[in-house]
Amino acid sequence: MASEEKVTQDAKPSSENGRPKPTPIEVTHPERVDPKAIRLLREPPWKLRMTIEGDRSYLKVKVVRAAPLSQPSRYVCFLDGKDEAVCMVDDLSDLEAGSRRIALEELDRRYLTSRVERIESIRSDFGVSYWDVQTDRGRREFVVQDVSENAQWLGERRLLLIDVDGNRFEIPDLDALDRRSAKFLETVI
Repeated sequence: MASEEKVTQDAKPSSENGRPKPTPIEVTHPERVDPKAIRLLREPPWKLRMTIEGDRSYLKVKVVRAAPLSQPSRYVCFLDGKDEAVCMVDDLSDLEAGSRRIALEELDRRYLTSRVERIESIRSDFGVSYWDVQTDRGRREFVVQDVSENAQWLGERRLLLIDVDGNRFEIPDLDALDRRSAKFLETVI
């Protein structure tokens, strides 16, 4: 009996169900680096590389936003080839002009959002809506599954739709839509 008590005392803390409690997740924050020391380049032209002057270089990096909808030009993170955070920049305007231009091009490609100018039609069947719209990039047809889950209000009159392929479609101002488009939208929102 004494040996049983010893085993229990040495065991990892357990929850009420007798199972070991999970260990806390270690949270790491991206390193802060002087933004002026960051150099982005494309070499070869389809591959993004980064050098932190006087420190280190990365052969493959990605540029991602920490708050893509609310603060698109702030809190930008650079990830290495293993998708691990290398560093974070508070504001893109702090980067050197050439690196800022490359970072913005990468972000525009990653977070491509079409602006809906007019709705030609919306058809709904069993929670799936089929959209035919005119955007700033031309006419598009897309499918949104469960609009209540895949529509995000970005303001009182600003709406973001995410289609089944992850594409983003923004209606910047519902009041700016023509009457016919607004009627179509009312059928699903």
